[in-house]
Amino acid sequence: MRPIDAALTVGIMLIWGLNFVVAKLALNELPAIFTMSLRFALVAILLLPFVKAPSAKDMKAIALLGFTLGGLHFSSMFTGLKNLDAGLAAIATQSQVPFAALLSAVILKDYPGWRRWAGMGLAFFGIWLATGEAGTGGAPFFVGLVLFASLMWAIANFQFKALTHVDGFTLNAYTALWSVPFQLAFSAMLETGQIDALVNATWRAYVGVAFMSIMITICTYWLWYRLLRRYTVNVTIPYTLLVPVFGVLSGAIFNGDVVGWRTLAGAAATIAGVAIIVLRRPADVGGESTSKMS
Repeated sequence: MRPIDAALTVGIMLIWGLNFVVAKLALNELPAIFTMSLRFALVAILLLPFVKAPSAKDMKAIALLGFTLGGLHFSSMFTGLKNLDAGLAAIATQSQVPFAALLSAVILKDYPGWRRWAGMGLAFFGIWLATGEAGTGGAPFFVGLVLFASLMWAIANFQFKALTHVDGFTLNAYTALWSVPFQLAFSAMLETGQIDALVNATWRAYVGVAFMSIMITICTYWLWYRLLRRYTVNVTIPYTLLVPVFGVLSGAIFNGDVVGWRTLAGAAATIAGVAIIVLRRPADVGGESTSKMS
């Protein structure tokens, strides 16, 4: 990778890691699922005027993706993040990689060798270890939500593969559009006080939503797609191992998150386990999956 592209890639990883902290600006003031509906509504508003509508067949597939990704993944993911330290959430999201490898074994009959089995075990052990850090009260349940969200992301990755012919901006725009009604429905069932929270929110909440919508969903994804077209998965995917590192650091620096030995050891074990999986067979876990979780 050219030095300028390597620097750009590290910058993207930094922004994705920082997103766990910035998202909390909104989550501290707004219900989590409702926050996601605002995020994706803004993405749809910004992108839809500039893209063409997909075919009817693709639209059905995108609607289903909106349910899996927007309705299930993001709703669970950010409900978990709202109640966890940013660093712990960043570590737990790495479970998407072993989940993707497991689904490849079940769906594609691509059975892992012993090294990848060891990598999966090490990754989940690291998440368990980090979850036991002092100060993360209620963590097991909310880490469980993040793990469920990671499984949903792994499933969504297979849905993405059936839509690779759709332009990236078009896919983002219409996935966002279909995500909003599912998120609003889940928010109505599981949350309260959405309108009051929105009316009384400070500028921090709006900055958090804007950052997730513009910087994460639109800008960094566009840059990441360009890098994926220029370089092989073997070159790009290892950089995503920096995301939990930046997530833990930004949580400690900006939020004062507890970073004891269990967090550090858990992060190291999780990153090592994920590294074993992606370096052994990076194509199996999907070139985009590790990044888009944010």
